Amino acid sequence: MMIQAIPNMREMAAANRAFLSRAVRHLAGEAGVRQFLDIGTGIPTSPNVHEVAQEAAPDARVVYVDNDPIVLAHARALLTGQDAGATAFIMADLRDPKSILDHPALAATLNLSQPVAVMLVAVLMYFRDDSPNPFEMVATVMERMPSGSYLAVTHPTPDFNPEETAKAVAAGVTLMPRTQAEVGEFFTGLELVDPGVTPVLSWRPDAPPADPRVAYYWAGIARKP
Repeated sequence: MMIQAIPNMREMAAANRAFLSRAVRHLAGEAGVRQFLDIGTGIPTSPNVHEVAQEAAPDARVVYVDNDPIVLAHARALLTGQDAGATAFIMADLRDPKSILDHPALAATLNLSQPVAVMLVAVLMYFRDDSPNPFEMVATVMERMPSGSYLAVTHPTPDFNPEETAKAVAAGVTLMPRTQAEVGEFFTGLELVDPGVTPVLSWRPDAPPADPRVAYYWAGIARKP
């Protein structure tokens, strides 16, 4: 149904994966982050977060989180990091942030006294404002992270093509599109990294996109002061 409503959905998925790689390269490289919490991992698709992070920093440590049993079945593919680093998988749901933050595997893999990059790529669209409140969920996660941590978000939007987005919602697809201003609210209290909340294809692209609005997603990264 999603592809019928939005024909270039596959291209948008590819744009999100490309952003994930660029974001992790930036965070592990220029920002110097060595710890990553990837919530809403999805079925493993190479390159994964640890593959990109450990290429830049072999000692990078990554915790993956998902609530899908199918992802759990593929988790072994996520747990093959470099010897100097570490990876772990947590079966949990962002609707209950404490089930992630208090999980023994998180404490065993990440040191929450040191900066962590929280990755929420194409995940927050599954939560309406009251089921429970996604802004509060994100705030709860970031509250636990120390100063110098980062939040990376991509999110579908009606801003670029309201008609197709409305068709997807009307078709019964689990999708809560948000405007640029609404996506910006996820970064409340954080310091946006240039270029701010921008089309996903325009966030520090390897090459300038011909039309950044063909992927109906906003993207941004922000630092916790």
